[in-house]
Amino acid sequence: MTEVVQFLRLLQRNKITLILVPLITVIVCYFLVRRLPDTYESHARIATGLVDKTDQVVTRAKDEQDQQIARKFESLIQVMRLKRTLDQVSYRLILNDLKGLKDSTWREPVRALEEMSKGDKAKAVALITRKYQKREELFLWKPEEKKLNDMIVEMGYGANALREKLIIYRTGVGDYIDIEYEAEHPDLSAYVINTLAQEFIADNSSRVVGNNKKTIDFLQSFMQQKLNALNDRMNTLKNFKIQNRVLNLNEQAKSIYGQMADFETRRQIAQKDIIAYTAAIGNIDRRFNPTERKYFESALTDINQKIIGTKANLKALNERYIVNNFDSRLKFSLDSLRSRLSEEINEATDKYAYNPMVVKQDLVSQKLGMEISLELAKNSVASIQSELDRLNRKFDGLVPNEAKIQEYETSIDIASKEYIEALQRYNEASLEFSFPVYLRLIERAMPGEVQASKKMVLVILSGVISFTFCVFVFFILFYLDKSIRYPLQLANETGKPVLGYLNALDKDSNLSLSGMNASDDKAVRLYKNLVRSIRYELDNEMSDPKIIAVTSLGYGVGKTPFVIALAWAFSKINKTVLIIDGNFAQPDISKLNPDSTPFENFVKSNNLPEATPGQISILGSKSGDLSVLELADEKTIGERLQALKTRFDIILIETDSLRAMNRAKEWVNFSDLVVAVFAAGRAIGTEDQSKIQYLDGLNGKFAGWVLTNTESIPEQAGKVAKPVEA
Repeated sequence: MTEVVQFLRLLQRNKITLILVPLITVIVCYFLVRRLPDTYESHARIATGLVDKTDQVVTRAKDEQDQQIARKFESLIQVMRLKRTLDQVSYRLILNDLKGLKDSTWREPVRALEEMSKGDKAKAVALITRKYQKREELFLWKPEEKKLNDMIVEMGYGANALREKLIIYRTGVGDYIDIEYEAEHPDLSAYVINTLAQEFIADNSSRVVGNNKKTIDFLQSFMQQKLNALNDRMNTLKNFKIQNRVLNLNEQAKSIYGQMADFETRRQIAQKDIIAYTAAIGNIDRRFNPTERKYFESALTDINQKIIGTKANLKALNERYIVNNFDSRLKFSLDSLRSRLSEEINEATDKYAYNPMVVKQDLVSQKLGMEISLELAKNSVASIQSELDRLNRKFDGLVPNEAKIQEYETSIDIASKEYIEALQRYNEASLEFSFPVYLRLIERAMPGEVQASKKMVLVILSGVISFTFCVFVFFILFYLDKSIRYPLQLANETGKPVLGYLNALDKDSNLSLSGMNASDDKAVRLYKNLVRSIRYELDNEMSDPKIIAVTSLGYGVGKTPFVIALAWAFSKINKTVLIIDGNFAQPDISKLNPDSTPFENFVKSNNLPEATPGQISILGSKSGDLSVLELADEKTIGERLQALKTRFDIILIETDSLRAMNRAKEWVNFSDLVVAVFAAGRAIGTEDQSKIQYLDGLNGKFAGWVLTNTESIPEQAGKVAKPVEA
């Protein structure tokens, strides 16, 4: 808060500058803007169809987010503000001036335009027209086109000039784009807006149609590619089936598998028959003794030859029957041959007697029949196994075809889906682009209405801006200024209390001992009141008598006037006061009081000066390059000062500044209190830090600071110390 107050005080000190600078700026601005022409503003509106879709014949069921719609509006607005679009308006305007159209020229021609001949104008018209039709920019590296561009800019028709006065915005969250333009002529403002809207709509429509055509052509080509790919894959599958004689792979596999199952069943039945017949024949053979078997076999040798032939025919027919998948037509022939074999067996049994002594005729017949059935069963097993092997080989041949056909069918399915998707996109695009929605100028710009004068606003703004600029400059100066101007600043910088401050006085102010009471100047009165406050603080530091040494960090800080005024203040409370001019390098007090006794003479003679209550005595000095201990030894000087303390209540010693550290220290060693004087407006440098540390190390002898030459500080009293941080 202190910094704010200090900054406000800085502004108060410079209030004349803060008043004069804005006032001069306002006056200058008034004379500059008073001849500005009136301005006219026109307005037009374009419907986009992005939000309001009532005019669309075909709409897609797709809701766009507000952010997406806002981006589209922003894109349209930026296209309208492009140099490429504004150049079209510039071409139309300059063509009107080149052709000299009375109803479409509103500005005075520039010098370059006036100096053009008819031939030059014709060439310029042809060039600008060609650029306008091709929507091209003027190439500035070509001298002829650069000359035309400079003329357009000079006439105020350039893209940048148009853009400065052009306002394009979307109306809320609606479907419309508003265009506003300000010009010095009402018809010019309307012409610029209408021309810009027409050129923008024409360009947008051209781009929409072109993009739609490109999209349709691409989708049509893409769809045809997918159709060709689908046909190629279908032809590949067809050729594969023809080459491998595949009709219906699933049905073929199902048929072969059924045949294999049937043959497996028949093979199992035949194997069971072989086992059964073998066992039955073995049982019959065991019932005959060897003699009977021998007789029996010899008796039937001829008969069996005929039966063996029939059995061979039956075996061959049985194999054909199995190979032909048990054809019913062969089954009839096989049954006939079996019947004939049974008749031959019965005939052999009836024709030949077995043995009249033994009745085993039935067993013999059964054995013969079983042997024939056994032969047929064994033959069937071999034939069935051969046919099973053939069916397995045929079934195994179907597996690679099945894998290949599945591969072809999968690729055909993928190609079919891609084609259908491409066809769907093509149909959607064709339907949508058949009824495109174009931008429409629903509200044409009319000649603009005169706008309220901005002259007063510009004048006021000039004053406000200049005032703000001045405040900003003062703030920068305040921020960069490290000088100390207030007691609290000095206390914060040094860490020691400030006993008080003294206001600045004019050079002709009389602050001699004789003039302190005589002067009635307001500044002097304030000075004396502030000195009284400092006197009070020093008087409370310790009881009398006391020696007070007054020093400073540098020269020219108002130390001598302060010592004289402080002596006067102590004398006003009826104390005996002695001033010793200890600043041998600059004895200003001695110069003001030339009749005073030199301190050197007092040291040598030890004659004490007269001491009267309420009066001030002075011991001066002779200027020269010396110090107090060069006058006498430390003991002698101490004895002389102690003698003075017996006679005087207050002894004020003006010492040299701390720049002459040894001279000031010698006086400080003999003093009871030390007061340092600091001039306002000066900064504490790095070279002053050692001096401040010296004052801090005086073990309580340092009473504090006195800030002199202050300005614009309200009158106050009391000691100011550095605030204690929480």
